[in-house]
Parts: sequence; C-alpha cells; structure tokens
Amino acid sequence: MAKLEIHLFPCLDDNYGVLVHDAETGMTASIDAPDADDVREALAEKGWKLTHILTTHHHHDHTGGNAELKAETASTIIGPKGEAAKIPGLDKAVGEGDTFQFGGREVQVLETPGHTLGHITYYIPSENVAFAGDTLFALGCGRVFEGTPEMMHASLQKLAALPGATTVYCGHEYTAANAKFALTIEPENEELQARMKVIERLRASGKPTVPTTIGAELATNPFLRAHIPAIQQRLSMKGAPDWQVFAEIRERKNRG
Repeated sequence: MAKLEIHLFPCLDDNYGVLVHDAETGMTASIDAPDADDVREALAEKGWKLTHILTTHHHHDHTGGNAELKAETASTIIGPKGEAAKIPGLDKAVGEGDTFQFGGREVQVLETPGHTLGHITYYIPSENVAFAGDTLFALGCGRVFEGTPEMMHASLQKLAALPGATTVYCGHEYTAANAKFALTIEPENEELQARMKVIERLRASGKPTVPTTIGAELATNPFLRAHIPAIQQRLSMKGAPDWQVFAEIRERKNRG
C-alpha cells in the first residue's frame, strides 16, 4: 500500500489547510476547512475530489468552509463529539478511543481539550502522522480559551507520548514568533538555537515551517518541557507540578 499523499497549503491570514489523499481509493480528506475557496483551489491544483472533512474543533477559522464544501461535494464531515452542536454539517461525532477507516487505514481519535473543550487530534499510526489542529504548534501550543491549564498540559502530554518520528500538522504558521518566545524560556538550548536559524531561513524564502515532529517538539518546545530543571529554575518554580510550570509559560506567552 502506497503512503498517503499529504498536501499543505496556506489559507486565510495565517492558517494552514491540509489535504490527505489515498491514490488507490481516490478518497481525499480536508483536515478542517478554514475557507471553502482555498480548499477548492487546493483540490483543483491536485486534481482530487473531496470525500471527507475531518474537523478538529469548532472555531470558525477551522470550520468556515464546511457547509459550502459539503453542499458541493456531499463529503462526510467527522468532528468532535464534545462540540457536535457547534460543527457545521457534522455527520459523525467521534471522541477518545474511537477509530474509523480512511483509505484502508485506521484513524485514531485523541481528545486533546484545552484550546476548546472538545478539541480532538486525528492520529494515523500506520502513516506516523497526527493532525493536531490548534493544540500543538511548532514550538508552541494553542491559547487556553475554554479549558484549564491543567487540561491543556494533559493534552500536550498525550501528544508528547506519541512516537518521536510522528509527523505533526498544525493549524497555523506561528513558528517564528514561537521560536523567539521559546528562547526567552530556554536560551541555553542549543537545539532550539539551531532550529531558530532554520526557521528564519524558511520564512525568509516564503516556505512553511510546518509540519514538525514529536521528537523536534520534545527537544525544543517549551510547552512540552515544563519538567526540565533549568526551565523550572529560570521561572523560580523548582519542584512545582509540571502543569503549573506550563501554566506560567503559557501566561508569559499570552502577555508577550
């Protein structure tokens, strides 16, 4: 079985859309649908026909294209059980531990609340890929709008437990700003310093910094590193529970 084809494309101001295509069956999923026109254009560019929309959470910049695209393509919309009433055109509500088939592959549903209360991540083990929406970003994480810092920290730890080689697609291009902030939390991290240079080169040439990997995030993302003694020391929180250290890091990022 050939690997799934994955096509990343920019949309709206700083969102990313992602198309996932199985050449054998012709099935194509849009991970979220930020904007119908942008998704339509990406489909036309690739010559693919939309069959599914996999929604991570209810925010409009992730669901704005749902109704229009479903009306045009009769695609099946799958989304979070915890936000079922808020997902336009939802056909199938899924939650923690649920699985479904896409192109002959098992898709696992992980509940990753915090940014929103029902946020989910789609994980395809056979492809080593996860679609994390606005829970985990390259060098960052989503703002805690609806949940609590403890809840968001637990969600991030769930993603951090995936294999290090897992490729992660996230919903926004925030990486340059995230890197600058990360260096205020852990300036001595040599891998982070090196990654900052790569990010600067990518952005200077107009290239995306997404996707990332779980391994890269474990090594450099401060929101996954609340347990690191040097970070706790810098924040004057040595020995504090990891979720409290995470909450302080998130609050500093909010203020920045």
